[in-house]
Amino acid sequence: MLYIKNLDDGAPIFKALGSQVRIDIVKLLLENREMNMGELALALGITNGALTSHVKKLEESGIVTILSEYSGHGNQKVCRMNVDKILIDVLPKNSDSAADSYSIDIPIGNYFNYHVYPTCGLSTAKNIIGTVDDPRYFAHPGHVDAQILWFAKGHIDYMIPNLLPAGQKIDQITLFFEISSEAPGVNCDWPSDIAFFLNGTKLGTWTSPGDFGDMHGMFTPDWWFPNWNQYGLLKMLVVSHQGTFIDGLQISDVTTQQLALGSQDNMRFRFQVQEPSKNIGGLTLFGKGFGNYNQDIKVRINYSPKE
Repeated sequence: MLYIKNLDDGAPIFKALGSQVRIDIVKLLLENREMNMGELALALGITNGALTSHVKKLEESGIVTILSEYSGHGNQKVCRMNVDKILIDVLPKNSDSAADSYSIDIPIGNYFNYHVYPTCGLSTAKNIIGTVDDPRYFAHPGHVDAQILWFAKGHIDYMIPNLLPAGQKIDQITLFFEISSEAPGVNCDWPSDIAFFLNGTKLGTWTSPGDFGDMHGMFTPDWWFPNWNQYGLLKMLVVSHQGTFIDGLQISDVTTQQLALGSQDNMRFRFQVQEPSKNIGGLTLFGKGFGNYNQDIKVRINYSPKE
């Protein structure tokens, strides 16, 4: 998912998609997952030279990734889609009709509670913390430096700082995180039902489609093992007055009114993969230094005065 915070930031995206040829490139890549430059040029009926300028605009906007593929025929440029969704905030944050808000980043290793089962592990961008598949290392003091973690079943809890001013109420809670399943090795077809909780209230469940290792994560360290989790999907979880949503699709009727959070209330957020569930496929969280988005768990709290 590509998240655009305002219309000005979205200008490169609008320009990149403002051409029928580039729209056709996107359609072809969605149909075929990836294509080299020669295949794209042939399918579009244009020269490689003409194709290059179009692909460059898509790459600069973040829509497409260009990779080098080495074969017996030399170096081939391969194009892949880099996003599955594009979301745009049309209402500017400084609009008079927008609620006040605060934002904070929570590092992947900054959890305060856990209960996990192998396969599991955690790592910084430089080294594995302890030994993989040993849950005891989730209690190691070095866990606060973790930039990626994974487990086959269980849960992990984070504390969202409550910086709500007195006399205010929470209107919306938004979280952004890069996430995938956790398969033994990697498997792009490995569904996992991941549930989200806030202060013990189940917000809903999203099914991760797989544990992705078909290509190296854009920010994943070079030393990282090729048959391990490489990247995830960027998801946006929103709890508002209308319900709870993942990437704009409603997953439950839980609202901020039901949560009734005030300035003195803790906000304990949980990721959980637990029985009973149809797909017990684990969970991987990617932070800075891993995956395709180079970010921690991002949280934004919108609030307004109590009536």
